[in-house]
Amino acid sequence: MIAFGSGCAQLQTSLDNAESPTSIADIAVPSISQFSDLNTDLADIIDEHSFGINADDYVEENIENIWDRIRNGFELKDSPDHPRLMAELKWYKKHDKYLDRVVERAEPFLHYIVNEAESRGIPTELALLPIVESAFQPFAYSHGRAAGIWQFIPSTGKIYGLKQNWWYDGRRDVHASTKAALKYLENLHREFKGDWLLALAAYNSGSGTVRRAIRKNKRLHKPTDFWNLKLPKETQAYVPKLLALKRLVADPAAHNISLRCVADIPYFAVVDTDSQIDLAMAAELAELDLETIYRLNPGYNRWATDPYGPHKLLVPVDNAEALKQGLSQLPKSERIKWKRHKIKNGETLSHIADRYSVSVSNLKRLNNLRSNNIRVGKHLVIPVSSRKLSDYNLTAYQRKKTLQNIRRKGNKVVHIVQPGDTFWDLSRHYKVNSRDLARWNGMATRDPLRAGQKLVVWSRKSASGNRASARMGGNTIRPISYKVRNGDSLYRISQRFNVAVRDLHRWNVIKGKYLKPGQTIKLYVDITNQSGES
Repeated sequence: MIAFGSGCAQLQTSLDNAESPTSIADIAVPSISQFSDLNTDLADIIDEHSFGINADDYVEENIENIWDRIRNGFELKDSPDHPRLMAELKWYKKHDKYLDRVVERAEPFLHYIVNEAESRGIPTELALLPIVESAFQPFAYSHGRAAGIWQFIPSTGKIYGLKQNWWYDGRRDVHASTKAALKYLENLHREFKGDWLLALAAYNSGSGTVRRAIRKNKRLHKPTDFWNLKLPKETQAYVPKLLALKRLVADPAAHNISLRCVADIPYFAVVDTDSQIDLAMAAELAELDLETIYRLNPGYNRWATDPYGPHKLLVPVDNAEALKQGLSQLPKSERIKWKRHKIKNGETLSHIADRYSVSVSNLKRLNNLRSNNIRVGKHLVIPVSSRKLSDYNLTAYQRKKTLQNIRRKGNKVVHIVQPGDTFWDLSRHYKVNSRDLARWNGMATRDPLRAGQKLVVWSRKSASGNRASARMGGNTIRPISYKVRNGDSLYRISQRFNVAVRDLHRWNVIKGKYLKPGQTIKLYVDITNQSGES
């Protein structure tokens, strides 16, 4: 293969001859140890639609490539020819097309990440760390609940200021999470007295794990550098992966590979919207397709930005001015559409919120509600999307729906979660791996399950066995709304529907000891275990 020099124009031949992926099978991440912890299924599908960046755009200008800048900032020391490092280097050299795909994903963000690393005076090798963490897939999600290109777990994300709620997850916001990750790495570097390899190991497995390994080696009078510590298997490979990437970037020709040219210029600009905005409207103002907005702003979970902020959008540099001008001419009150909803019998606030894809807390705030109690016949003001929800195909809901529809081995069962269900119990019942079950549904095994939630199970039992499992495993549990009658009590209702009183409290906000006639409560009942009495 051909390795490149300093200018992007010099990569022309190798890019023209590169093989383009034509199917999901072509672009799937190899099933090796590199990313066994990540749910990459959806990210691989998204890869079918690239940002459309083309090195041809830079040929005439002969713009410098980012790799020279990264090389100039190299600082990490490796262990020459250490077996663990050589094993990772061999894997990367063997999977050069995989590296091409990763670099294509990284291209819009590399210039920004390198800038951030240089501004902090830290090794530019750290700009390559998202390759090790997530293969630069912003929607990747690990079984340990880590998300985004830097793979923050919820607790660490919050410590470093990454907001996480129904509307927005800062762990997937590349702009915000990059600042947080580099700050975290700086703190670990200080904690481990300037040893970057120990800091990187701690980023992967936690500083407590590394400190314990150091203390153990001290007791045994052994060296306490990274290569001599007894760390988790994943961590033992983690640092060598980054060092292997460093070697490849330092001298591609020596390893008989080429790297996709990445121009050393900003790809995106940050535009402050100063208010919540429908992402479809933002795309129109910026003269972009909606998918590009989501791919540059993967932190947004829904059809609009978070009403409480952050109020910023990343857009290609060439589209920033159009977005700014459009925002200046569009009043804040018109950046979200509104609907007046008349409350019907049996509806609850959560049902209405689900229907319009808004959060319950947002509905309460907009309608000055102090509780979840609503009255039939009253009206609610609701923010609604400007397009049909299926058009926003990279929202959290649509991503999960896409993931659940991927065809896998076995027979598909739709399991409706009932109170008390856990991934462990369901995996034993359906005879599947709990991590697989979580992955099929875009979740981690430690994520909470909600009663009434739908899970897709790919079971290898017979079709008839699956039907029996569905009935036994909770697929006959249905959510219902019940209107309280005169003389009703929690106990009488629990006996009538064969549910526990404590579950009635868990499913509803019930104040005091007594129910009020006309009050609507939510239940999850087994429809095969009811007498038919209404």
